[in-house]
Amino acid sequence: MEDFRFGRELRLLTPSHYSRIFNEPARAATALFTLLAKPNNLDNPRIGLTVAKKNVKQANQRNRIKRIARESFRLNQHQLDNIDIVLMVKRGIDERSNTEIRAELDKLWRKINERCKPGYKPPPRRHGKKRPNGQQKRQQS
Repeated sequence: MEDFRFGRELRLLTPSHYSRIFNEPARAATALFTLLAKPNNLDNPRIGLTVAKKNVKQANQRNRIKRIARESFRLNQHQLDNIDIVLMVKRGIDERSNTEIRAELDKLWRKINERCKPGYKPPPRRHGKKRPNGQQKRQQS
């Protein structure tokens, strides 16, 4: 029988766990989330959550998002390979419903798992892609 607990062994706990993933990760993103991931040498996937106060102002909303993300990971952990994942949220997520957030996460788990497999080749980037509504990429300073 599969175990659906969410114990310490399924979490990224130290800054060194996080920093390892930030160095050349596999990426998957949607309008609400960015996932960074790398394979690990353990027998299970692990997750770390970053919900910045800058992107979600109210603590109760940050907690709601983390609760939904942990629950989604817990239910999908058996479909994931042995990878470490850092989940980061984007602005505007606090205005979305629980159902919308869960649907996005369910898509992202499959996508990031595929991108962490050995031999995965990302599709070539399309340069000169037009952005809708005249949006421009933000300049980093």
